[in-house]
Amino acid sequence: MQNIYGLDKSKKYEYIDEYLLNIRSKGRFSFTFEELKNTFDSSEQAIRKKISRLKADNKIAIVRKDFYIVIPPEYSDKGTLPLYLYIDDLMNYLDREYYIGLYSAAALYGAAHQQPMEYQIIVRKTMRDFVVGDTKINFFFRKTWEQYNIEKKKSAAGYFNVSSPELTALDFMSFNGKIGGISRIVTILEELIEEMKPSRMYKTASTYPQNSALQRLGYLLDKIFNREDLAKSIRRVLKVKSTQNVLLAIASPKKGNIDRYWKVDVNIEIESDL
Repeated sequence: MQNIYGLDKSKKYEYIDEYLLNIRSKGRFSFTFEELKNTFDSSEQAIRKKISRLKADNKIAIVRKDFYIVIPPEYSDKGTLPLYLYIDDLMNYLDREYYIGLYSAAALYGAAHQQPMEYQIIVRKTMRDFVVGDTKINFFFRKTWEQYNIEKKKSAAGYFNVSSPELTALDFMSFNGKIGGISRIVTILEELIEEMKPSRMYKTASTYPQNSALQRLGYLLDKIFNREDLAKSIRRVLKVKSTQNVLLAIASPKKGNIDRYWKVDVNIEIESDL
């Protein structure tokens, strides 16, 4: 009897290697214990023993309990894969809504140039960060987002979710106390703004839940980047909202250098790395 992958289900667990080759030939990089259990007439103990050997041989890596990725030889030194090759399968397995955001999203738009050792994922339900091989996966919580702000990008394994340039920029302003200094963010934004459009900025800003993020980004677009077209889109949204003074750099102390137009305390000297 054969299963959907064309493998003989009566084969013993020694043939899991063949199974992994089969799923790779179909453009997949991940699999679950449940799949193996449904494919092979072997005991759970026998299958887990085989999995342990494959892991010891650096042919697979454990990402989450009973969720694994296949490690091709070219990635064996890292002990993991680029996140884009399995993130959608992983989040479907965990039943979590998500999008790739912040620095990881900016890199996909050509606005970050260093090889990432960390990825940033935005989720609706809190999750713990974890490490796979030499790479850390960081999760950030947002209660809600609009689907039109999420773009689909394609990898060798299929499609995955990424924040639009506009949503990415606003998330930088929202999480800037947790993801590095404003100077680093400004360096990214200098290139990311080339991907932004005023009409999309207005639509994204209209539903963004944090006025403080709108104020910070509006200030930077207006006073630092001289992108009045993009800044006006945010200003249109803020005109009908109640605002108060906010810090530009969340993690820095107040200075009292208030930009009256945007109600932003410019509490840090902005320097770009470009």
